Amino acid sequence: MTNYAVTLLSGGLDSTTVAVQALQESNNLSAITFHYGQSHSKEVDCAQEIAGVLGIQHQLLDISFLGQVAWYSALTNPDRFPVPENRSLDQMGTSIPITYVPLRNTIFLSLAAAYLESRVLYAIEKDGVSPDEVEAQLYMAPNAIDYSGYPDCRPEYFEKMKEALAYGSKLWTEYQ
Repeated sequence: MTNYAVTLLSGGLDSTTVAVQALQESNNLSAITFHYGQSHSKEVDCAQEIAGVLGIQHQLLDISFLGQVAWYSALTNPDRFPVPENRSLDQMGTSIPITYVPLRNTIFLSLAAAYLESRVLYAIEKDGVSPDEVEAQLYMAPNAIDYSGYPDCRPEYFEKMKEALAYGSKLWTEYQ
């Protein structure tokens, strides 16, 4: 059985921990890091180094256009919308902060799922691997309890995304 997997690797602690878990659970792992014009570009450098240390294939995808469509965020447009400082716990728990990048995780998951599905479909349809001998896993490390208030980090969001990705996928439609 080949377990194809893709892990989203930001270069931070959470995604690194998940990448190590994915490496233990998969025998064919790739990592994807997105450069979307974020203000923390040193994380991209860390992601490349972490992938090298773990010995996993790494794709750095430039989606810097994201700031043009998801411009209402301090992470994609820091000159116009500064990152807030000294927010109280009440403020963190009651509103979506300006650091939220509109639909960022939706875009990340869609791109990572497309990459994963392409790898698996190639194995099945070009290399002749039996669908019964293939598993596919997508790993991500959202932090739902960090008081971020991001709507695309909630568990219920991921349940719906899992369903949407399955409906839109040849792999999970034709081969399940």
